[in-house]
Amino acid sequence: MAINFYSLGAAEEVTGSRHILEVDGKVYMVDCGAFQGSRAEADRKNRNLGISADKIEAAVLTHGHYDHCGLMPVLTKQGYRGNIYATPATRDIASLIMMDSAHIQARDAEYLRKQARQKGETFNWTPLYDEKDAIEATGQMVGLSYKRPLFIGDNIKMEFFDAGHILGSAMALFTINKNGKETRVLCSGDLGRKGMPIIRDPETEIPAPDYLVLESTYGNRLHDTIDNAMVKLGEIAARMVKNQGKIIIPAFAIERTQELVYYFHLLEDSKVIPEIPIYVDSPMATNATTIFQVHPECYDQDVHEAFIKHHQNPFGFNSLHFTSSVAESKALNEHSGPLVIISADGMCEAGRIQHHLIHNIGDPNTTILTVGYMAQNTLGRRIRNKETELKIHGQFLKRRAAVEEINAFSAHADYAEAASWLSSIDCSRLKKIFLVHGEPKAQAAFKKYLAEKNFPPAEIVRYGENYELD
Repeated sequence: MAINFYSLGAAEEVTGSRHILEVDGKVYMVDCGAFQGSRAEADRKNRNLGISADKIEAAVLTHGHYDHCGLMPVLTKQGYRGNIYATPATRDIASLIMMDSAHIQARDAEYLRKQARQKGETFNWTPLYDEKDAIEATGQMVGLSYKRPLFIGDNIKMEFFDAGHILGSAMALFTINKNGKETRVLCSGDLGRKGMPIIRDPETEIPAPDYLVLESTYGNRLHDTIDNAMVKLGEIAARMVKNQGKIIIPAFAIERTQELVYYFHLLEDSKVIPEIPIYVDSPMATNATTIFQVHPECYDQDVHEAFIKHHQNPFGFNSLHFTSSVAESKALNEHSGPLVIISADGMCEAGRIQHHLIHNIGDPNTTILTVGYMAQNTLGRRIRNKETELKIHGQFLKRRAAVEEINAFSAHADYAEAASWLSSIDCSRLKKIFLVHGEPKAQAAFKKYLAEKNFPPAEIVRYGENYELD
């Protein structure tokens, strides 16, 4: 029996997840995500899946973030007709993400077409996919709950375990059985953290794997504690109130926005901050919050009890507002402070957040608060690095706004948390750890850390390189 593993995305980089498990020549894909970075590089990488769609037996989706699901419509558009296995919550979230991406691409095409017309240039850029393609990809998704093993091919069984990363996120355990020999390969997807609000901790009661494909986004960084983060968030909010300013928070519509709402709710409820108008300016985040409300099976115990037993909504309180139109979004730029705006995209590469930055980045009473990972070559990374001149929509703007970072809200395990999780699972059969989803420096540091802690050998996965599994 020949078992091989290789990666066609998120190898020595963080985004664009696309991993392949090949069993006796039959191909199983884990995630089909979009690369996020500079527009030109992203467009080039996202148009090449690196594999012919008709070679794939089955596809598995670990969770609904764009860098894991964003190219599923490209896969189906190119001829993949099989099932895409995902948890029910992931199916709902991925559908939302893919449709939103189709909308954004259509708007980008119209904008670029207009720009080309004004310059008298030829326009030849086309979106990766449209709404119809996104709908067709959703139609191929099969909902599979946690701990419900299913055969997805000859002698290959797949089972989901809670990854504790976002709503519905899963680790995928593949059990390959042939000629009496059983080989288990566990793909972590994105590994979450213990003690975060809303969703459960990453699962540890997992059958012992022989091989582990593990993310390493924060392989060289530690998160601050939630308690310290809450203190810092309260201090930033107090400064905003004093200066009658604004806090602009780029946040992903899924999980991070709901967590921030939850934290602001706690601060207000405990009288740490006064009632401050808080606007969630993202249609996708509004829709995602609705998805959260219909998937209580993913909640941790505290939120589950608040929701189910006491009918309290942790995602809504008096000072919270959701914008529903472009006009409402634009009107926020005329509001005086104090005011909090949470808006997508989390890396500032698209969406309404860019317009809020254009209008507020020059105001010294504005604070731009980054609360998650910012990929290389993105506007968000340049802001986090506190660059003083930034290009947005073709305009060069001077940054006078303050920039603050709170990394405790990240949904990714840091290197110590990942090692702690690894210590809590059964590693008695573990032969090798394959590191994916990380920048080279982070991965090198994480590999060294794992070796120092006497874990099984770790290998940094390189794009397209084939790894034979015994």
